[in-house]
Amino acid sequence: MMLLVTTISMLIFILSMVVMLIANIISKKTFIDREKSSPFECGFDPKSSARIPFSLQFFLIAVIFLIFDVEITLLLPLIITMKISNIMSFTLIMSVFLFILLIGLYHEWKQGALNWAY
Repeated sequence: MMLLVTTISMLIFILSMVVMLIANIISKKTFIDREKSSPFECGFDPKSSARIPFSLQFFLIAVIFLIFDVEITLLLPLIITMKISNIMSFTLIMSVFLFILLIGLYHEWKQGALNWAY
């Protein structure tokens, strides 16, 4: 039974790779096209660069905020389970989770991702 599942999985994988390869070969899309890669300004060439610089520091802070925000949403159900679980196991799980969060915050702080100075 396991051999049959493995064989069918490999056959599906090979067939999908062949289809993707054929689609890539026969497509008419060119990767370097000046008209499609340039910004559009009413049909005229742009006066200046349409690409504005983006602060990498702001992006890192936004990603760190997103990660910690998701982790806070993981902490909220633990409060509800506090009534139905053993207090020792709840305390252990909560402290390990918070310890991992603090280690992550300490690591980001030491890496300099929280500093705004250049």
